[in-house]
Amino acid sequence: MTIKLRSKDDFVKMRIAGQMAAEVLELIEQYVVPGVSTERLDQICHDHIVNIQKAIPACLGYNGFPKSICTSVNQVICHGIPSDKKILKSGDVINIDVTVIKDGWYGDTSKMFCVGEVAPHAERLLKVSQECLYKAIEIVGPGVRLGDIGHIIQVHAEKNYYSVVRDYCGHGIGTEFHEEPQIVHYGKPNTGIELKEGMTFTIEPMVNAGKFTTKLKSDGWTVETKDGRLSSQWEHTMAVTANGCEIFTGRQEESF
Repeated sequence: MTIKLRSKDDFVKMRIAGQMAAEVLELIEQYVVPGVSTERLDQICHDHIVNIQKAIPACLGYNGFPKSICTSVNQVICHGIPSDKKILKSGDVINIDVTVIKDGWYGDTSKMFCVGEVAPHAERLLKVSQECLYKAIEIVGPGVRLGDIGHIIQVHAEKNYYSVVRDYCGHGIGTEFHEEPQIVHYGKPNTGIELKEGMTFTIEPMVNAGKFTTKLKSDGWTVETKDGRLSSQWEHTMAVTANGCEIFTGRQEESF
């Protein structure tokens, strides 16, 4: 396993790509309303990335993926394909996952959105899953091990009676979409690879209201909860710094 360590000059480039990805999520929020199709959301994001940012939507064509963003609604865990047949309705929750390539560097991030009025149990799932990400980010730094990250996510999810998806994980990122190491969102403290300054990766916990088991739909991409219950995911791209971490994909609504 080869894990690439990035320089401060590399951080500058990843910061730009990361902020572009964050900007897309900020832009799309006003369009996430009842009656909109996920195809329309994809078109808006694609046009902004290509025409305004002069960047590349990393998902488009990646291993054959047909769209520029992923739109995962309700029981869809990840990799949902935008479609003009998927119309959002009040009460839905949706994850929008955006990855931008700028000058050869990747920025990868996702956020959950509520469509209209959402049930309290759904709001709670979104809140706790976001807390899982933030709790993991708080401990990232040199000397921390990957098992520590997975453990803190798993403990917070399970104490709130949720489960953490095992089949999909975070990943190293930089000049490629997916690099080493894999960042699983469950685990035991003081196990796994030790973080070092210069590592760049995503943390993107997928938290289910029911069981953690998954199923892959016949399109070869869309991953759903096996029991049909809701799932929630949040994602940031970050770098390990000398005394902690830097979030490249932070949005204006957040404070890091």
